[in-house]
Formats: sequence, C-alpha cells, structure tokens
Amino acid sequence: MTINLDELDEATKKKIQDLNNLSRNLEILSQQNLQIESSMSEASLAIEELEKADPNTLVYKNIGGIMVKSERNKLLDEKKSLKITLEMRSKTLAQNINRTKNNLETMQKSLQNDLGSL
Repeated sequence: MTINLDELDEATKKKIQDLNNLSRNLEILSQQNLQIESSMSEASLAIEELEKADPNTLVYKNIGGIMVKSERNKLLDEKKSLKITLEMRSKTLAQNINRTKNNLETMQKSLQNDLGSL
C-alpha cells in the first residue's frame, strides 16, 4: 500500500514529522550513550592502574594534547570524580532513551491507526 503524502491532512503530516524527529533524537541519545560508556571504561581502567601504582609513582595527565606531571592521589581522585559524574549522566541518558523509545512507540501506533483508517 502506497500513501501519497500530499493527500494527508496536516495533523498526520505533523505526526510523521514528529516521528522522524523522535527517531533522530533516539539516534543522537544512543550515540551519546556510547560515548559516555567509552569514557566510563577509560576512567575505570585509569582508576584501576592508579590504584595499583605506588603512591610515590610519577604520573602524568593529558591536558589539551600535552602531558603534565601530576600527583597520583590527586589524579586518582579526579578520575573517581569523573567516573561518578559519567555514571550520573549515563543514568539520566538511559531515562531519556527509555522515554524517547516509549514516545516513539506511542507515536508509531497512533500514526498506524491514522493511516489504517485511510
């Protein structure tokens, strides 16, 4: 069954546009989630290695493309704080993804009902 978009009423056209926007938003949120998961994995690995290291070990951190000497304990605290922040962002993002998925499913069902009545 082929549907001519020109024959649809404005409300249905808007629903299709909203559905497309929700799909794009879900894709963006999913990409952000992957980036955060990657950053959390990096932070966890850094924490693990810093915890293994002797407190007097010389460590460096990367700042804007340069390596700067740092204290192990200070860097460990920074990485733990970063991980906590990333975990909070991840939880918020997961909630947004679930909400967007639910909205997308609801919109799809509504649109299918509208198009089924044509």
